[in-house]
Amino acid sequence: MKNRFKVLTNRKTVVCLMASFLFMAFGSHTLQAQIKFNEANEIREANLGVERVARYYIPAYSSKAVSNNETKWVQIDLGSVRKIDGIKLLPGAQGWGPASGGFPARFKIEVSDDPAFVHSIMYEDYTIKDEYPIPDDVVASFATKEVNGRYVRFTATQLRDNKLVMTKIMVMSDGKDIAEGCKVTESNSSKDSNVELITRQARPQGEFDITDNPGNVMPEKTWKPVSYKAEAPLCGVKLSDGLFKTTMDNNINYLLNSFTFDQLVRNFRVKAGLPVEPFDGNLSVFWFKQLPGSEAGRFLMGAGNTLRWTENDALRKEMNDIIDVIDQCKEPDGYLMAYPKHCIFDVEYGAYTRSWVTHGLIEAGFAGNQKAFSLLRGFYDWFDKCAFLPEMLRRPRQGTQGIIPMTRTYFTPVGKPKDIQVVQRYFQENYWMEQLANRDPKAIWQYPYDRPHNYLVTGIEPYLDLYRATGAKKYLDAALGAWDLYHDNWEIVGGSLAINEGPFLYAPKSYYLRREAGELCGNAFWIRLNQRFHLLYPEEEKYVSEIEKSLYNVVIANQYGSEGIRYFAKLVDRKYGPHVPNTYHCMNTCCEGQGTRIYGSLPEYIYSVAKDGVYVDLYSASEISYKTNNHAIRLKMSTQFPYDSKVDISVSSEQPAQSKIYIRVPSWAAGDMAVMVNGSEVGKGKPGSYLLIDRKWGNNDMISFTLPMSFRVTKYNGIEKGFEEGHYAIEYGPILMAMVGVKGKKINMEINASAESIKSMLKPIVGKPLHFAIEGDSEFEYWPYFEVQDQPFSCFPGFTVR
Repeated sequence: MKNRFKVLTNRKTVVCLMASFLFMAFGSHTLQAQIKFNEANEIREANLGVERVARYYIPAYSSKAVSNNETKWVQIDLGSVRKIDGIKLLPGAQGWGPASGGFPARFKIEVSDDPAFVHSIMYEDYTIKDEYPIPDDVVASFATKEVNGRYVRFTATQLRDNKLVMTKIMVMSDGKDIAEGCKVTESNSSKDSNVELITRQARPQGEFDITDNPGNVMPEKTWKPVSYKAEAPLCGVKLSDGLFKTTMDNNINYLLNSFTFDQLVRNFRVKAGLPVEPFDGNLSVFWFKQLPGSEAGRFLMGAGNTLRWTENDALRKEMNDIIDVIDQCKEPDGYLMAYPKHCIFDVEYGAYTRSWVTHGLIEAGFAGNQKAFSLLRGFYDWFDKCAFLPEMLRRPRQGTQGIIPMTRTYFTPVGKPKDIQVVQRYFQENYWMEQLANRDPKAIWQYPYDRPHNYLVTGIEPYLDLYRATGAKKYLDAALGAWDLYHDNWEIVGGSLAINEGPFLYAPKSYYLRREAGELCGNAFWIRLNQRFHLLYPEEEKYVSEIEKSLYNVVIANQYGSEGIRYFAKLVDRKYGPHVPNTYHCMNTCCEGQGTRIYGSLPEYIYSVAKDGVYVDLYSASEISYKTNNHAIRLKMSTQFPYDSKVDISVSSEQPAQSKIYIRVPSWAAGDMAVMVNGSEVGKGKPGSYLLIDRKWGNNDMISFTLPMSFRVTKYNGIEKGFEEGHYAIEYGPILMAMVGVKGKKINMEINASAESIKSMLKPIVGKPLHFAIEGDSEFEYWPYFEVQDQPFSCFPGFTVR
């Protein structure tokens, strides 16, 4: 999300000024929307149907120049004389990076049978006309004449940005690009320019931003829905004192103290022409003005999830008041986003912001605000038939993140089949599904549209939803393949996804430690994806193992007490640079939004409920009530995990009741785990499994077990410079440990130990659970990584004994 800055349009600036004037003139009392909306005008302003280059992040042709007055040309050899009836120049469309900008102000296109162009036909000449306007993503298409020739030369006589950049040049003949795969030369040959990409093969779904595939749509009558074998509880889990409760309490304080109510609803009021106070200069212009509405979505995600488990009057009032403002500001046709319709393609409005507001409405609805579901349905009744759909996947930035709102909406009380069919028609990528199913790593790190990073995970979540809705196995195959790809190639020790945000690509198994590592968003999406798999296959322990690692070693590790939420949490040096007090909570970053969403939903990962019983998935002091065979059963778990490995679960039922209770035996367990009921062993579970206890439960039966926790040492095997040899991570159970410079030591994070000797050198520190002294070294201690805040540390210190 960072580095994606764009100046506000003049229209928006005018609206902001008008709204500020209204506030000063009339005060802040409630007003109805003041702007009259005209969808026909909005569609015209969106400039639909123009041939545009689909955004990409793969390399493109880029030739640097000393100045804009330098002349540069590229020349295509078609191999033989061919008929030419059109030429398309596809400008750079990265948005930011080396292949952005660089479209020339003046140029000409010539055709010849002679490679030296002694004799040629002028096909298009912009050297004597006015400067060609900056095209942004619009294709420069010329079809003024039909000619014959073998060579096509594009000459730039006046550059922009001191470079010549081109996504592709297409030479058209009877509707086909005949330049594809042809030899290309350039005036100033450079191996770094990637001139061969001028005629590269077309991307799997073409080069342009329209995606409309009605053949993908499955009639509802052909659907064979797949039910979950277990369900995540939507309410009814109560946390007791422990790490999860502390994390949730911190999140409540963060939500109530990070932004004012007026700041949260300001963009909705601006768009509706209602009065607002002047923009607070302490807020981030990008995160607030360039992602309008996300700030309200962030609050609704966190508050709505939290209120499903615990009541908080202030939180509920603010959530309900935000919903009321969204209702007040919506348009008559149900459109409710905090930006005009014609801006839906700007920055990430139509994908990122729409997703956040949708998630927020859903969480608020499940928290008891029924107006939220009504607003949700009204909006998607508009969206599912809007004129913008054919360009919604490719034209906004990171369009794949805009798929999950529809599939999630379908699985709410107000969902409709159309929500699924819109995804199939306008968002489904068949080529990508095949790549994922075939476990092709290029599907992840060389995704051919837009920037590949962990936001692709939230583009995979919907495929499992499509599978559940329709029963079509191709969706399941794609999601399973994606899981294997991420797990095997981009998951570092401790569970953090090692493909994140940044102006670079993350090759398989690169496992960078300092390149924007530990982005919370990615693991939030990974948690949601694994939860879907777990509910489909509840007896496969590996999915809960992934949730557990992500929660402790990324999500909780990114929380800065009740003050705020980090963007990244790196695994060496410092998590996120020097801490400046009271800054983490005034950004509204993507990771704040996804972080508060997960913190608020922590109770739903502890248990999952099936028709005939309950799965105990995570270990946290809590209680749940559920029904089986019309009998109410209550489980109360007592534990201080991860600080203590002992777990007791009391089972209560007013009348004896038959129920299955599945106890997770984690894959990280050091050996088989004995489980006791009322003091007698009922079985031993193997690591990476669930132990089934199927019996008639009475009142105050007690399940007890001790989790076999031990140290595991893993060698770093990525490509981060300086970590080539002798660097190791230590885990204790599911907890990633960090070697902390307790005396402030910031450099030479290494100790005189070996991978074999380190375990015996770690000595528990009395009164500090999960803290370990290192025998013979007073400079460092080992702590849980999630406890590290501003201290210098390394999760991959050097061991000097080989």
